[in-house]
Amino acid sequence: MGNIVSFLLSLPPILFALTIHEYSHGYMALRMGDPTAKFAGRLTLNPIKHIDIMGLFAFIIFRFGWAKPVPINPGNFRDLKKGILYTSLAGPLSNFLIAIPFGLITRGIPVQVDFLLPLRILLELFVFYNLIFCAFNLIPIPPLDGSHVLFALLPPQYRHIELWLTRYGFFVLIGLIMFDRITGIPVLWGWIGPFVTFFSTLFAGNLIIL
Repeated sequence: MGNIVSFLLSLPPILFALTIHEYSHGYMALRMGDPTAKFAGRLTLNPIKHIDIMGLFAFIIFRFGWAKPVPINPGNFRDLKKGILYTSLAGPLSNFLIAIPFGLITRGIPVQVDFLLPLRILLELFVFYNLIFCAFNLIPIPPLDGSHVLFALLPPQYRHIELWLTRYGFFVLIGLIMFDRITGIPVLWGWIGPFVTFFSTLFAGNLIIL
């Protein structure tokens, strides 16, 4: 029963986090001159439009997952470099910013009041998963947003790094995830864990769920 309750409480925060993330990509792309996401019906806060079923279950089970990528055509950007940079940052940044008000609301829910405990845990999960989405997607390995940020900032003489990561980055990412899980050595979680712990504590105080 505890696992079922945990699953049900986790589902709204995860859906909310991925929806805000993908919507922000599409919205920023539109602001930078690319209406592709809008024409594809992805400039919406309807989570069904953004869900990738396998990615959702992976996120619930492993805390690593993915949504359906928002379609973007960089050729439409008024400024290619800024368009890629801002659009890539919009998703993780939206998750980071939305964690702040949820955290402040969480601080106002006393832990000692038993009947408010489910609400407190739900709010903590909103903070927790939005920060995970932010930290995970900032990792500079394709296909994550951090890789596009890295490529936009790399000087031309380091383009070979972009080419290598574009070709092999997905396999590197999967390998690191599996390494984390099998060995217990926190390679990716060594970045994500401290990030989530620091900012969740800063925004919401000490979380019950951590």
